[in-house]
Amino acid sequence: MSVDERVPFGPALEASPRARLFGLGVFAAALTVLLVRFLVPRPVAISDNGDGFRVLCGAGIPWKGKPEGFVRLAYESPAGECDATYLLTQSWFARIARSVGGLLGLESTLSLVVLGVLTSVLAAAAIALIVVGLPYSRRVRVFAAVGLLLVVADSAFFGYFASVLGEGAAFLGLLIAVGGLLVAARPGWWRYAGLAAVLFGGVIAVNAKVQTLMILPLLALAVLLVRPAGVRGLKRWLPAVLAVAALAGGTAYAQQTVEPAKLPDGSLAERPGDDSREINMFNTIFLTIVDGRHDTAADLADLGLPASFGQYAGNGWWHPRPATRDPEYPKYREQISRRNVIEYLATHPWRTTGILHRAAGDLLTARPPYLGSFDQAAGFAPEAQEFRVPVASTITKLLAPLGFFALLPIWFLLAWRGWKTRRDALGVVLGFLFVVAAGQFALAALGDGLENVKHQVIALYCTLLGVVLALVTFARRERSE
Repeated sequence: MSVDERVPFGPALEASPRARLFGLGVFAAALTVLLVRFLVPRPVAISDNGDGFRVLCGAGIPWKGKPEGFVRLAYESPAGECDATYLLTQSWFARIARSVGGLLGLESTLSLVVLGVLTSVLAAAAIALIVVGLPYSRRVRVFAAVGLLLVVADSAFFGYFASVLGEGAAFLGLLIAVGGLLVAARPGWWRYAGLAAVLFGGVIAVNAKVQTLMILPLLALAVLLVRPAGVRGLKRWLPAVLAVAALAGGTAYAQQTVEPAKLPDGSLAERPGDDSREINMFNTIFLTIVDGRHDTAADLADLGLPASFGQYAGNGWWHPRPATRDPEYPKYREQISRRNVIEYLATHPWRTTGILHRAAGDLLTARPPYLGSFDQAAGFAPEAQEFRVPVASTITKLLAPLGFFALLPIWFLLAWRGWKTRRDALGVVLGFLFVVAAGQFALAALGDGLENVKHQVIALYCTLLGVVLALVTFARRERSE
């Protein structure tokens, strides 16, 4: 059977009021669930780990706070200015939330409650978009909606939506982009609406953090692969190419809206992430490779570092006694580089496998223990966490000790079902989510060295979204309307 014969969407469905009514019903139900989950009995978010000043500065709030055990539900803008040097699209939502708060009388204040309501609306719309785009019966799509809600509302992810951390925007952008890809496979005006959603969600996801810039080429390829049945030639390629061009152009423009960051040596960065590259490589070397639990002398020799640096094994960039304070450090600073780390990992395959195995356990752990969920007025201890929707993260945490032995079979499910349905938009989406998850996993495991559980959360999110959609592919495709 050809792909055109298997695609169930057609003009009748395109114009069906029942299809639009079903989508609105899913949106209303999802929004109700997310708002209740967010606000009852009291709002939940995620506390600032010390990086929140980046989002706040981007939102026009000059803030330099330390890690906090409690959520701060409101940030008042103090006197002064700050230059945003690090683009996080969560800042865009924070700015919108400030504007909405101004209409409500919250002058110069960012309310995380307003931010959470705003992102809940967008998340509900994205879930409805995905469900409408699935080429299955209504019963199967309802199952998919429940599964998606269990992932999006899971306690490991949901708090980021109402936070000053960048991961929430990545979650939201990916969710919208996935819905856009599925809808873009439908004929008529649905396709253009889907491409617009891909563009909107894609710009948000790609620019959510420096680490998410790798999503851009993957999403561009996915856009080019998705098309409605029977559309060929210029009608197939022109809208997709224009969408990809707009996505790349929007990303380039967005990256130019922030000031060049200062490097540790005082010079200005030329590219996104340059300011943190030395820090990340330093942490990878002294926390992941020269960690004090392996052959320290041999590892230092292989990295081209002096044996005297063994005293700094396990000491990261912000440790009270890091190698950066050693008088010999300037002589070996060139060795604290991405190229040096890659060469080490490539020539030590068993050690690299062990690092990845441990990182797989971090990914499945889902939640770092130091990020609290409640404000101080809630009466809980510092760093207390909520478990209102614990289904997905509880299962993955139970699997965490297995590391790669648990993660690889899950990824195999995504890859297998994506390959089996590769001619359909859903297969393209599964392939996209799988590769993004694997890419984010590798970047965090081999290129950060610090806070690996938190830095793996985007990879876990993509993995679990993929699991829900992979399970959907086992259902029999039907003409939905």
